[in-house]
Amino acid sequence: MTTYALLLLIPLALAALGWTKQIYPRPALALWALFPAILSLGLILGTQFIPWLIAFDLLVAAVLVVDLATLPVRSAFECTREMGRIASLQKPHPVRLMVGNRSKRALQVEVRDDIPDECEATPEEVSLRLPPQSRSLVDYELRARHRGAFQFENIYLRVSSRLKLWQRHMKFPAANEVDVYPDMRQMREYALLARADRLNLMGMRRARRIGQDNEFERLRDYTLDDNYKHIDWRSTARRGKLTVKDFQANQSQRVVFLIDCGRMMTLTSGGISLLDHALNATLMLSYVALRRGDSVGLVCFADEIQRYVPPRSGMNQMNRLLHASFDRSAQLVESRYDEAFVYLNSHCRKRSLVILITNIIDEVNSNQVGQYLTGMVGRHLPLAVLLRDHSVFDAANVRGADDGALYRAAAASQIVTWRRSVLANLESQGVLSLDVFPEQMTAPLVNRYLEIKARHLL
Repeated sequence: MTTYALLLLIPLALAALGWTKQIYPRPALALWALFPAILSLGLILGTQFIPWLIAFDLLVAAVLVVDLATLPVRSAFECTREMGRIASLQKPHPVRLMVGNRSKRALQVEVRDDIPDECEATPEEVSLRLPPQSRSLVDYELRARHRGAFQFENIYLRVSSRLKLWQRHMKFPAANEVDVYPDMRQMREYALLARADRLNLMGMRRARRIGQDNEFERLRDYTLDDNYKHIDWRSTARRGKLTVKDFQANQSQRVVFLIDCGRMMTLTSGGISLLDHALNATLMLSYVALRRGDSVGLVCFADEIQRYVPPRSGMNQMNRLLHASFDRSAQLVESRYDEAFVYLNSHCRKRSLVILITNIIDEVNSNQVGQYLTGMVGRHLPLAVLLRDHSVFDAANVRGADDGALYRAAAASQIVTWRRSVLANLESQGVLSLDVFPEQMTAPLVNRYLEIKARHLL
């Protein structure tokens, strides 16, 4: 009876240690517990081995208890976290953890940060040897899969006893918050390449102006596409290389984005949603337009108007656009185009370039898009940006496959043909259009804006 009571007390004691002290056995402890179990087989030969078995059991229990006492206490450690408040979507964001050892002996610890489900860390866990009374730094890269505001609450440590039979889990409060915005590094890249006049590396081309504005902007190196009439001969003689004049395009024009946040933008491409691609391109074009002196506004809508940023000029408008869009997410609801366009007409009466970024999958929403976009021709300049689905276009391009793939290719080709007819119908009624894959949207959208500015369509 006493033996059964002892066997029952062992798991209860282990459970109590885990519940109150966060102390758990390591796999090596199971090997130590296996030796008495093997020796107990000797009882088959006779009861004369019982004293030896009891003595060995007591020895093993003493080793376990002594090793348990060598576990470091929580007060022997200190942990802090350093990280930037703002991160970009799917871009590496550096995080630094500081782990300190206050004890007088070296300790081996495993460090793991409190990562939100929407993010991932590389590496996820770090093994670290801390010398006595020292501090060590742990650097890792955080990569967010979704936009929004995320909380970092704790840092977790796992330490082992001297014989590696026990482990203790510890949690240290370290509150931080990070706001994940759409990809903002592309704006920095644009600014650097614009200074060097190498925007072609981002896929952006210089639009040829029909007619010239009179306001001088800057001097730059001559390229083969430039008009020789714009060569500044004095600067050319002084610099020893051909130099041309750049002129500013029309200023104080308006660009308003209509961003669909409904169910059709929940699809993913390249690991992020269509809405994320749309916001990346929106912010990039907003940056370009604001640098050129235009006013930029934003309307996010789904089954209702979610956010509205009135059109304004100046680089401070970028902050307003970022804060209004960084926590928007696509919702599984039907988009109300009627409410979005009525809201736009009531809040934006001056002529503007209205850019609608959405996805069409059937005739119902394509008819709505066509109806409201063509209805504003003349009052505004509408531009429809329709996002392609890789699965449809890849299936349509299949050649030499089996019968099943050919049937899928035929169905996909019919969808592609239908999309082209929708675009042709929009363009025939005065609506500009852009049909692109989501991850390739930024450069064509900026190029279309520059073309509109160069042709003075606004």
